[in-house]
Amino acid sequence: MGSSINFQRPDGKTVQGYLAEPAQAAGAPGVVVIQEWWGLNAQIRGVADRLATAGYQALVPDLYRGNSTVEAEEAHHLMSGLDFADAASQDIRGAVQFLKARTSKVGLTGFCMGGALTLLALTQSPEIDAGVVWYGCPPLEYIDASKIRAPILGHWATQDEFFKAETVNLLEDKLRAADVNLEFHRYLAHHAFANETAVGPGRIPATQFDPVWAQQAWDRTLRFFGRTLG
Repeated sequence: MGSSINFQRPDGKTVQGYLAEPAQAAGAPGVVVIQEWWGLNAQIRGVADRLATAGYQALVPDLYRGNSTVEAEEAHHLMSGLDFADAASQDIRGAVQFLKARTSKVGLTGFCMGGALTLLALTQSPEIDAGVVWYGCPPLEYIDASKIRAPILGHWATQDEFFKAETVNLLEDKLRAADVNLEFHRYLAHHAFANETAVGPGRIPATQFDPVWAQQAWDRTLRFFGRTLG
């Protein structure tokens, strides 16, 4: 369904990405998808494919430049080496602008590390029309909420050991204080509850796929993008 493409960052550098397109691609709204800390792997390509099946052009920028891993230690190393400000203002904004050249409405969504980058990119890219954050946020002092213009949908796990409920409440307060159009949902679940590979041996103990909550969060996501992107 998808293929590798190249696109330009605002600074002119070239980035690779994975683009999944719907059957009727011409003029279809776009969604930029941001990876978890594992990299641009089969699971996140599957997210893009799912969005394409729902009628969206979905682009995943390759933030790790070809690297991905199944090992938590290596994932932490790759994430630690990522310049978040550069990724948000250049890689992600470049992906948004690539889709904007093809369609009038573009959304952004990201998972875990990608959720944090989604919030950062919403402060950097006025072109974004809607954002969906899945269980991830940066340190709150890095978010200039006054710069966020797009409506946001957030999915959070109440038993998340990485992004605690207290942090999510403070994030919600900060965004509401800046009059961000906001809809947060909390699920009785663990971190990465929408990642179907977070099961069985090899998964991080604090993560757990939950098919019921994942389906509800996806239903809400597609309704939200349907409303905001058309």
